[in-house]
Amino acid sequence: MTEKPIMGRSEIEAIIPHRDPFVLVDEVLEMDDEHIVALKNVRTDEYYFKGHFPEMPVMPGVLIIESMAQAGAIVALSKPENKGKIAFFAGIDKVRFKKSVFPGDTMKLEVRMTRQRGPIGFGEGKATVGGALCVSAEIMFAIGDAKKD
Repeated sequence: MTEKPIMGRSEIEAIIPHRDPFVLVDEVLEMDDEHIVALKNVRTDEYYFKGHFPEMPVMPGVLIIESMAQAGAIVALSKPENKGKIAFFAGIDKVRFKKSVFPGDTMKLEVRMTRQRGPIGFGEGKATVGGALCVSAEIMFAIGDAKKD
């Protein structure tokens, strides 16, 4: 039995500023003020597989981290005080790559916001496929205005 999403692509794009080909979250399954569970369906036609790597396509690790960050941004930018703003990466710590992600995989992204002080926040994330841990990391973000001055 599959979980029914509470948010699809159009609702996600109403919260975060990312657009094709760089929206790396397809659905949200669960979310509250501090936690999100989301999915990324890794399609065989993703632009990066053409060169990473042609003989053995794997999703680049930095894009798995970006997927986690986008999931966390959905949580942060859903808060009333952050609506219409943007979340920027401020740091990444304790990254561990455990398993590759391949075309056709459905990656489950789980991010928990651990603390926020003013515009700076921290979270812990993991990406799994079929219950197996692929990547874990601590992420730091900064909330800012969406328009360049």
